[in-house]
Amino acid sequence: MFGKKKDIPQIDKDQLELIQNAQKRIKQKKRLYIHFVVFLIGSVFLILFNLGLGFGENFTPLDTNWFVFAILFWLFLFLYHAFNVFITHKFMGKDWEQQQLNKLVAKQQARIEKLKQELPEDASLLKKKAINPATNLTIIVAAAENDAIGKHNKLIWHISDDLKRFKALTSGHHIIMGRKTFESFPKPLPNRTHVVITRNTNYQVPEGVILVHTLEDAIKASASDPQPFVIGGGEIYKQAILVADKIELTRVHASFPADTFFPKVDTSIWKETNSVFHKKDDKNEFDFTFLTYERK
Repeated sequence: MFGKKKDIPQIDKDQLELIQNAQKRIKQKKRLYIHFVVFLIGSVFLILFNLGLGFGENFTPLDTNWFVFAILFWLFLFLYHAFNVFITHKFMGKDWEQQQLNKLVAKQQARIEKLKQELPEDASLLKKKAINPATNLTIIVAAAENDAIGKHNKLIWHISDDLKRFKALTSGHHIIMGRKTFESFPKPLPNRTHVVITRNTNYQVPEGVILVHTLEDAIKASASDPQPFVIGGGEIYKQAILVADKIELTRVHASFPADTFFPKVDTSIWKETNSVFHKKDDKNEFDFTFLTYERK
């Protein structure tokens, strides 16, 4: 139920080493190929210099044209180069490359499986628009500067204007929430259709409250509402932010210790379309800003 911040996966040292070794191996083979091409062209030029232009025609050690010794010496250097690439560095040959490739693939598969486990249970909700393309799913939340939203299933602050805004925006709409958020209310809120998400198949709700077991089902249950609101808690927010169209955020300008947090608003995905700042007063104990974000 509680939202937790996760570190962005980074490439580890082993993977970096594999990539660097693979790049090094490719460069070695390219240099050997270039050496071979230069050797062939150079050998032809040496022969032309001696036989065609007469350069050093009188220099014939052991009764042999000098270019033969030059080419043989160059051939020796090329073979030494090839020996270093394919023999001396045998541990980096084809078998080594295949081993490293298999190792890298295994690491990537393990990382993918880990990421799959970390995804919300309703990862298929990325297809929310296919479920109900007319729904303008909106998240409504009050969060502190450190993204705190609650502690022990209770609000951390009292901001009267935020409660009034919540009532004004959600009245007449479906409000989607987790079980703990629902239980934090003394009774169902008036003039709203409550959609409660829980894994407990035996959970009992009052008459008129809709009980579902996934966020996907909650969206389907709200199909008749052009703008259902997601009102918490942390885990539901974490799932909903992947598929929501709009965020109505009250940013409380203070930081608090908490056990429930709202996900970071990624400004590469969300565009701020409205902002209204309010100073604290006798009914609002902290400065706050009403913010509206829409998916880009």
